[in-house]
Amino acid sequence: MNKGKMDVFVFIGPPGSGKGSLSGLCTRQLGWKQLSTGNLCRKHIAQQTKIGKEIDFAIKSGKLVSDGLITQMVADWFTNGNERYDAIILDGYPRTRVQAQSFNDLLHKQLNYLNLHVVRFSLSDESIIARLCGRYICQNKDCQAVYSLLKGSSLAPAVRGLCDLCDAAIGRRKDDEEEAVRERLNVYHRHERELLSFYQELGVNVYEVKVDKALNDVFEDFKEVVGLDKE
Repeated sequence: MNKGKMDVFVFIGPPGSGKGSLSGLCTRQLGWKQLSTGNLCRKHIAQQTKIGKEIDFAIKSGKLVSDGLITQMVADWFTNGNERYDAIILDGYPRTRVQAQSFNDLLHKQLNYLNLHVVRFSLSDESIIARLCGRYICQNKDCQAVYSLLKGSSLAPAVRGLCDLCDAAIGRRKDDEEEAVRERLNVYHRHERELLSFYQELGVNVYEVKVDKALNDVFEDFKEVVGLDKE
């Protein structure tokens, strides 16, 4: 942790590994800021910004949103933000080696006040599949809180079917069916290998956090691994 710069954490982990949930704890208990590119995409689309219209057009055309457009959206968020935080978590970005290279370029040119940390979430595919099949998301685009209907989960909503934070309805994503999840995992693992290889080439230390446990335990492990318990 560099006291002279603002820390930015890249969370690398498969869908359902708890990146969003851990980010939420960090924001509530540490005062950090979470930048979820998925949520940011949906917000741009809802507000029909120039970037949002381009993203919406790509999605409706059945195309992947380009790496360049995602990086442009992230750069715009940093450039137009006036607040400073103890740390910022990038949830869902970079997803590919191309995005990682683009963000690294931004760090050296426009965002040299940021100090990069990379954290990898470790969890088996079978555990991921079980989690995602029981995952529900707040339908409020400005909230997007994550819940689980798995028996005994600490992420169960207080009132079934409603978000604890904003009282909006919660629902299941179409791509959280088992067959779709397995395909997403195949794609994820390919990109993960490329991302880890890229950061290894840069000499960036990648922290590893095992997430096959209760969220609060993961949070404590995370703080220990990145050295927050020593501050």
